[in-house]
Amino acid sequence: MTETQSAPAAATGRLLGLRQGKSLVVAIDGPSGSGKSSVSREVARRLGLAYLDTGAMYRSLTWQCLDTGVALDDAVAVEAAARALELEQSTNPDHEFVKVGGREVAALIREPRISAAVSAVATTLGARTELVRRQREAIVRAAKRMVVEGRDITTVVAPTAEVRLLLTASAEARMARRGIQLGGTQTMAQLTRQVLARDAKDSTVVEFHRAADGVVTVDSSDLDFEQTVDAVLRVVVDAVEGKHFQGGHFEGGHFESTARNA
Repeated sequence: MTETQSAPAAATGRLLGLRQGKSLVVAIDGPSGSGKSSVSREVARRLGLAYLDTGAMYRSLTWQCLDTGVALDDAVAVEAAARALELEQSTNPDHEFVKVGGREVAALIREPRISAAVSAVATTLGARTELVRRQREAIVRAAKRMVVEGRDITTVVAPTAEVRLLLTASAEARMARRGIQLGGTQTMAQLTRQVLARDAKDSTVVEFHRAADGVVTVDSSDLDFEQTVDAVLRVVVDAVEGKHFQGGHFEGGHFESTARNA
């Protein structure tokens, strides 16, 4: 999935008016390497919504624990670190920053050592509860007009969101994308640990491989970046126009669902 030019201004302008003055929370879950962050950021940009990368929160906590010597297998200590975490995070899709204790860590939290350790933090239930609380507060601060992406957004963080979506892709596609994202610096074994092994660990506390009831699945295995963004936007527009999805799947250029009009 490679990024291409954004949609024409006219189409973007139409999307900016969706549910104007009302809540519009777009909850997006999915496994590593599915394109959640880049696609969600672009969807937020085109809809004129705030954007929250919840994965960056778990990575920031992981970085803080490693930086201060907190043992990641000490659940009590990790939970305490989560409660004490001084985190500042941009929700503007056009301006990214992540600060811990006033220090910019946006690049640091993407390092392989953080990717290798983040599951230990993400599967600590006390820490997860604290970060979920902060995520819900962020949605409220954004007047409930936000694209939120992560692992448990559709089921735990924002189960009543106007739009709930699972963005997925094949294991081969996800590892290939992560390899490109990391500039070809990782071996296949390293990519497997970062993508598949991390997913396996995280899935012990949250289900993000299968869509829950009412959650639409977008499979981007054979879609490029622009096609994936368009597929997600189509789901958003359908939801706003009053279609209630009992189950759905987008793959290979067309969307199949058991949607019914309100």
